[in-house]
Amino acid sequence: MGKETNLEHYSRRWALKTGSLGLGALAAALVSGCSTGGPAERAGSAAASATASPSPTATASPRPTASLQTVYPSRSQVMEKFKNVPAGQFGLEVPGIELGLPKGKAAAALTFDACGGPRGSGVDGALLDALRAKQVPATLFVNERWARANAPLMAELASDELFEIANHGTSHAPLATSGQAAYGIGGTESIGQAYDEVMGNQRYLADQFGITAKFFRSGTAHMDEAGAAMCRDLGVVPMNFTVNLDAGATFGAQAVAAQVRQLAAGDVGIGHFNQPASGTAKGVALGLGQVLDSGLRFTTLSAAW
Repeated sequence: MGKETNLEHYSRRWALKTGSLGLGALAAALVSGCSTGGPAERAGSAAASATASPSPTATASPRPTASLQTVYPSRSQVMEKFKNVPAGQFGLEVPGIELGLPKGKAAAALTFDACGGPRGSGVDGALLDALRAKQVPATLFVNERWARANAPLMAELASDELFEIANHGTSHAPLATSGQAAYGIGGTESIGQAYDEVMGNQRYLADQFGITAKFFRSGTAHMDEAGAAMCRDLGVVPMNFTVNLDAGATFGAQAVAAQVRQLAAGDVGIGHFNQPASGTAKGVALGLGQVLDSGLRFTTLSAAW
Protein backbone atom coordinates (compact mmCIF):
# COMPACT_ATOMS: atom_id res chain seq x y z
CA MET A 1 0.00 0.00 0.00
CA GLY A 2 3.03 2.27 -0.21
CA LYS A 3 2.93 5.30 2.06
CA GLU A 4 -0.83 5.12 2.50
CA THR A 5 -1.59 4.10 6.09
CA ASN A 6 -4.01 1.34 6.96
CA LEU A 7 -6.60 3.79 8.28
CA GLU A 8 -6.29 5.96 5.16
CA HIS A 9 -6.69 2.84 3.05
CA TYR A 10 -9.84 1.77 4.95
CA SER A 11 -11.22 5.32 4.85
CA ARG A 12 -10.62 5.51 1.09
CA ARG A 13 -12.35 2.16 0.50
CA TRP A 14 -15.24 3.16 2.72
CA ALA A 15 -15.56 6.57 1.04
CA LEU A 16 -16.20 4.80 -2.27
CA LYS A 17 -19.55 3.75 -0.82
CA THR A 18 -20.46 6.57 1.59
CA GLY A 19 -18.69 9.68 0.39
CA SER A 20 -16.56 10.33 3.49
CA LEU A 21 -15.68 9.04 6.93
CA GLY A 22 -13.23 10.81 9.20
CA LEU A 23 -10.05 8.98 10.14
CA GLY A 24 -10.56 9.81 13.79
CA ALA A 25 -14.04 8.29 13.83
CA LEU A 26 -12.88 5.19 11.99
CA ALA A 27 -9.89 4.77 14.29
CA ALA A 28 -12.06 5.05 17.38
CA ALA A 29 -14.59 2.63 15.95
CA LEU A 30 -11.94 0.01 15.30
CA VAL A 31 -12.00 -1.19 18.90
CA SER A 32 -15.48 -0.19 20.03
CA GLY A 33 -16.64 -3.75 19.52
CA CYS A 34 -14.29 -4.72 22.34
CA SER A 35 -15.11 -1.89 24.78
CA THR A 36 -11.77 -2.24 26.54
CA GLY A 37 -10.95 0.11 29.39
CA GLY A 38 -7.68 1.07 31.02
CA PRO A 39 -5.30 -1.20 32.94
CA ALA A 40 -7.47 -1.29 36.07
CA GLU A 41 -10.58 -2.24 34.12
CA ARG A 42 -8.66 -4.86 32.17
CA ALA A 43 -7.46 -6.46 35.40
CA GLY A 44 -10.94 -6.42 36.90
CA SER A 45 -12.64 -7.77 33.81
CA ALA A 46 -10.08 -10.55 33.50
CA ALA A 47 -10.97 -11.72 36.99
CA ALA A 48 -14.69 -11.39 36.28
CA SER A 49 -14.53 -13.34 33.05
CA ALA A 50 -12.75 -16.20 34.78
CA THR A 51 -15.99 -16.89 36.67
CA ALA A 52 -18.50 -15.83 34.01
CA SER A 53 -21.19 -18.26 32.91
CA PRO A 54 -20.71 -19.87 29.49
CA SER A 55 -22.83 -18.69 26.60
CA PRO A 56 -26.26 -20.32 26.72
CA THR A 57 -25.83 -21.34 23.07
CA ALA A 58 -22.68 -23.34 23.78
CA THR A 59 -23.23 -27.08 24.00
CA ALA A 60 -19.82 -28.74 23.71
CA SER A 61 -17.53 -29.46 26.66
CA PRO A 62 -13.94 -28.23 27.01
CA ARG A 63 -11.20 -30.72 26.13
CA PRO A 64 -8.27 -29.99 28.45
CA THR A 65 -4.89 -31.36 27.47
CA ALA A 66 -2.06 -32.37 29.75
CA SER A 67 0.19 -29.38 29.10
CA LEU A 68 1.62 -27.01 26.55
CA GLN A 69 3.67 -29.17 24.19
CA THR A 70 5.47 -26.49 22.17
CA VAL A 71 8.71 -25.27 23.73
CA TYR A 72 8.83 -21.46 23.86
CA PRO A 73 11.62 -19.14 24.97
CA SER A 74 11.24 -18.33 28.65
CA ARG A 75 10.26 -14.93 29.98
CA SER A 76 13.76 -14.36 31.33
CA GLN A 77 15.34 -15.34 28.02
CA VAL A 78 13.14 -12.91 26.13
CA MET A 79 13.78 -10.11 28.63
CA GLU A 80 17.53 -10.63 28.31
CA LYS A 81 17.45 -10.68 24.52
CA PHE A 82 15.32 -7.53 24.23
CA LYS A 83 16.72 -5.52 27.15
CA ASN A 84 18.52 -3.09 24.83
CA VAL A 85 16.15 -3.27 21.87
CA PRO A 86 14.36 0.05 21.21
CA ALA A 87 10.58 0.07 21.00
CA GLY A 88 10.64 1.45 17.46
CA GLN A 89 7.48 2.54 15.70
CA PHE A 90 4.08 1.90 17.28
CA GLY A 91 0.91 1.43 15.28
CA LEU A 92 -1.16 -0.79 13.00
CA GLU A 93 1.41 -1.46 10.30
CA VAL A 94 4.87 -1.19 11.81
CA PRO A 95 7.72 -3.30 10.44
CA GLY A 96 7.31 -6.93 11.45
CA ILE A 97 3.48 -7.01 11.35
CA GLU A 98 1.78 -8.88 8.53
CA LEU A 99 -1.17 -7.12 6.90
CA GLY A 100 -2.29 -9.25 3.96
CA LEU A 101 -1.65 -12.78 2.78
CA PRO A 102 1.69 -13.80 1.27
CA LYS A 103 2.28 -12.42 -2.21
CA GLY A 104 0.67 -14.41 -4.99
CA LYS A 105 -2.12 -16.00 -2.94
CA ALA A 106 -5.33 -16.32 -4.96
CA ALA A 107 -7.63 -16.33 -1.93
CA ALA A 108 -8.64 -13.83 0.76
CA ALA A 109 -8.93 -14.41 4.51
CA LEU A 110 -11.67 -13.47 6.92
CA THR A 111 -10.62 -12.87 10.53
CA PHE A 112 -12.94 -12.10 13.42
CA ASP A 113 -11.97 -10.95 16.91
CA ALA A 114 -13.56 -11.82 20.25
CA CYS A 115 -12.20 -9.39 22.80
CA GLY A 116 -13.81 -10.39 26.08
CA GLY A 117 -14.49 -8.28 29.13
CA PRO A 118 -17.81 -7.10 30.59
CA ARG A 119 -19.08 -5.69 27.27
CA GLY A 120 -17.19 -7.93 24.88
CA SER A 121 -17.91 -11.54 25.84
CA GLY A 122 -21.01 -12.10 23.74
CA VAL A 123 -21.31 -14.62 20.89
CA ASP A 124 -22.53 -13.71 17.41
CA GLY A 125 -24.00 -17.11 16.66
CA ALA A 126 -25.66 -15.78 13.50
CA LEU A 127 -22.25 -14.92 12.06
CA LEU A 128 -20.83 -18.36 12.83
CA ASP A 129 -23.94 -19.93 11.32
CA ALA A 130 -23.61 -17.81 8.16
CA LEU A 131 -19.99 -18.87 7.67
CA ARG A 132 -20.92 -22.51 8.20
CA ALA A 133 -23.89 -22.29 5.83
CA LYS A 134 -21.64 -20.96 3.06
CA GLN A 135 -18.71 -23.16 4.10
CA VAL A 136 -16.43 -20.13 4.29
CA PRO A 137 -13.39 -20.67 6.53
CA ALA A 138 -12.28 -18.00 8.97
CA THR A 139 -9.58 -17.36 11.54
CA LEU A 140 -11.01 -16.45 14.95
CA PHE A 141 -8.79 -14.28 17.17
CA VAL A 142 -9.84 -15.07 20.73
CA ASN A 143 -8.90 -13.16 23.88
CA GLU A 144 -8.41 -15.20 27.04
CA ARG A 145 -11.24 -13.39 28.81
CA TRP A 146 -13.67 -14.36 26.04
CA ALA A 147 -12.40 -17.95 25.99
CA ARG A 148 -12.93 -18.28 29.75
CA ALA A 149 -16.45 -16.86 29.50
CA ASN A 150 -17.34 -19.19 26.62
CA ALA A 151 -15.36 -22.34 27.36
CA PRO A 152 -17.86 -24.92 26.02
CA LEU A 153 -18.22 -23.00 22.75
CA MET A 154 -14.44 -22.67 22.54
CA ALA A 155 -14.12 -26.45 22.60
CA GLU A 156 -16.71 -26.68 19.83
CA LEU A 157 -14.91 -24.10 17.68
CA ALA A 158 -11.55 -25.76 18.28
CA SER A 159 -12.90 -29.00 16.84
CA ASP A 160 -14.55 -27.36 13.81
CA GLU A 161 -12.26 -27.70 10.79
CA LEU A 162 -13.84 -24.64 9.18
CA PHE A 163 -12.28 -22.37 11.80
CA GLU A 164 -8.75 -21.64 12.96
CA ILE A 165 -8.25 -20.25 16.47
CA ALA A 166 -5.66 -17.50 16.89
CA ASN A 167 -4.36 -15.52 19.89
CA HIS A 168 -5.94 -12.12 20.69
CA GLY A 169 -4.04 -11.60 23.91
CA THR A 170 -4.58 -12.11 27.62
CA SER A 171 -5.98 -8.76 28.79
CA HIS A 172 -6.57 -7.17 25.35
CA ALA A 173 -3.82 -4.57 25.72
CA PRO A 174 -1.88 -2.94 22.90
CA LEU A 175 1.41 -4.84 22.63
CA ALA A 176 4.02 -2.29 23.68
CA THR A 177 7.34 -2.24 25.48
CA SER A 178 7.07 1.20 27.08
CA GLY A 179 3.36 1.69 27.75
CA GLN A 180 2.34 3.24 24.43
CA ALA A 181 -1.42 3.75 24.23
CA ALA A 182 -3.98 3.39 21.44
CA TYR A 183 -7.44 5.03 21.57
CA GLY A 184 -6.77 5.89 25.22
CA ILE A 185 -6.02 2.28 26.15
CA GLY A 186 -2.65 1.85 27.82
CA GLY A 187 -0.35 -0.79 26.42
CA THR A 188 1.94 -3.22 28.17
CA GLU A 189 4.79 -1.34 29.83
CA SER A 190 7.78 -3.63 29.35
CA ILE A 191 8.99 -6.55 27.28
CA GLY A 192 8.14 -8.77 30.24
CA GLN A 193 4.54 -7.56 30.27
CA ALA A 194 4.37 -7.93 26.50
CA TYR A 195 5.54 -11.55 26.90
CA ASP A 196 2.81 -12.16 29.48
CA GLU A 197 0.17 -10.64 27.19
CA VAL A 198 1.05 -13.09 24.42
CA MET A 199 2.01 -16.16 26.39
CA GLY A 200 -0.73 -16.03 29.02
CA ASN A 201 -3.36 -16.72 26.39
CA GLN A 202 -1.06 -18.93 24.33
CA ARG A 203 -0.69 -21.27 27.29
CA TYR A 204 -4.36 -21.08 28.25
CA LEU A 205 -5.52 -22.03 24.74
CA ALA A 206 -3.06 -24.90 24.65
CA ASP A 207 -3.70 -26.26 28.13
CA GLN A 208 -7.50 -26.01 28.02
CA PHE A 209 -8.30 -26.69 24.36
CA GLY A 210 -5.22 -28.25 22.77
CA ILE A 211 -4.75 -25.23 20.50
CA THR A 212 -1.32 -24.07 19.37
CA ALA A 213 -2.11 -20.60 18.04
CA LYS A 214 0.09 -19.60 15.10
CA PHE A 215 -1.03 -15.97 14.80
CA PHE A 216 -1.33 -13.09 17.27
CA ARG A 217 -3.30 -9.85 17.08
CA SER A 218 -3.00 -7.46 19.97
CA GLY A 219 -5.81 -5.57 21.64
CA THR A 220 -6.57 -2.51 19.43
CA ALA A 221 -4.32 -4.19 16.80
CA HIS A 222 -1.49 -1.83 17.82
CA MET A 223 2.04 -3.05 18.46
CA ASP A 224 5.52 -1.60 18.51
CA GLU A 225 8.40 -3.02 16.51
CA ALA A 226 9.99 -4.70 19.53
CA GLY A 227 6.70 -6.39 20.41
CA ALA A 228 6.27 -7.63 16.85
CA ALA A 229 9.82 -8.98 16.83
CA MET A 230 9.19 -10.73 20.16
CA CYS A 231 6.13 -12.45 18.66
CA ARG A 232 8.30 -13.78 15.85
CA ASP A 233 10.79 -15.11 18.41
CA LEU A 234 7.92 -16.90 20.14
CA GLY A 235 6.91 -18.52 16.87
CA VAL A 236 3.64 -16.63 16.41
CA VAL A 237 3.03 -14.30 13.48
CA PRO A 238 1.87 -10.77 14.41
CA MET A 239 -1.16 -10.33 12.13
CA ASN A 240 -3.28 -7.31 11.30
CA PHE A 241 -5.44 -6.70 8.21
CA THR A 242 -6.03 -4.81 4.98
CA VAL A 243 -9.80 -4.29 5.06
CA ASN A 244 -11.86 -3.19 8.07
CA LEU A 245 -15.18 -5.02 7.72
CA ASP A 246 -17.23 -3.69 10.62
CA ALA A 247 -15.29 -0.87 12.36
CA GLY A 248 -15.41 -2.48 15.76
CA ALA A 249 -18.90 -3.89 15.17
CA THR A 250 -20.33 -0.37 14.67
CA PHE A 251 -21.25 -0.57 10.98
CA GLY A 252 -24.78 -1.50 9.93
CA ALA A 253 -25.42 -4.53 7.76
CA GLN A 254 -25.32 -2.68 4.44
CA ALA A 255 -22.04 -0.98 5.35
CA VAL A 256 -20.50 -4.31 6.36
CA ALA A 257 -21.70 -5.89 3.11
CA ALA A 258 -20.09 -3.06 1.13
CA GLN A 259 -16.80 -3.66 2.90
CA VAL A 260 -16.95 -7.41 2.28
CA ARG A 261 -17.47 -6.70 -1.41
CA GLN A 262 -14.18 -4.77 -1.45
CA LEU A 263 -12.19 -7.91 -0.62
CA ALA A 264 -9.84 -9.21 -3.27
CA ALA A 265 -7.20 -11.93 -3.52
CA GLY A 266 -4.51 -11.39 -0.89
CA ASP A 267 -6.70 -9.31 1.44
CA VAL A 268 -7.27 -9.98 5.12
CA GLY A 269 -10.53 -8.63 6.52
CA ILE A 270 -11.16 -7.89 10.20
CA GLY A 271 -14.51 -8.05 11.95
CA HIS A 272 -15.90 -9.14 15.32
CA PHE A 273 -17.87 -12.17 16.44
CA ASN A 274 -18.51 -11.09 20.02
CA GLN A 275 -21.24 -8.48 19.37
CA PRO A 276 -24.47 -10.29 18.41
CA ALA A 277 -26.50 -7.06 18.26
CA SER A 278 -24.26 -5.61 15.53
CA GLY A 279 -24.80 -5.63 11.78
CA THR A 280 -21.79 -7.85 11.21
CA ALA A 281 -23.54 -11.19 10.69
CA LYS A 282 -26.17 -9.93 8.27
CA GLY A 283 -23.65 -7.78 6.42
CA VAL A 284 -21.13 -10.60 6.03
CA ALA A 285 -23.84 -12.93 4.74
CA LEU A 286 -25.01 -10.32 2.22
CA GLY A 287 -21.53 -9.47 1.02
CA LEU A 288 -20.27 -13.02 0.75
CA GLY A 289 -22.93 -14.00 -1.74
CA GLN A 290 -21.60 -11.57 -4.32
CA VAL A 291 -17.89 -12.18 -3.79
CA LEU A 292 -18.31 -15.96 -3.87
CA ASP A 293 -20.24 -15.64 -7.11
CA SER A 294 -17.34 -13.60 -8.51
CA GLY A 295 -15.03 -16.56 -7.94
CA LEU A 296 -13.13 -15.27 -4.89
CA ARG A 297 -12.29 -18.04 -2.44
CA PHE A 298 -11.39 -17.84 1.23
CA THR A 299 -8.75 -19.46 3.38
CA THR A 300 -7.62 -19.57 6.98
CA LEU A 301 -4.37 -17.79 7.73
CA SER A 302 -2.46 -21.00 8.42
CA ALA A 303 -3.56 -22.51 5.12
CA ALA A 304 -2.11 -19.48 3.34
CA TRP A 305 1.30 -19.60 5.01
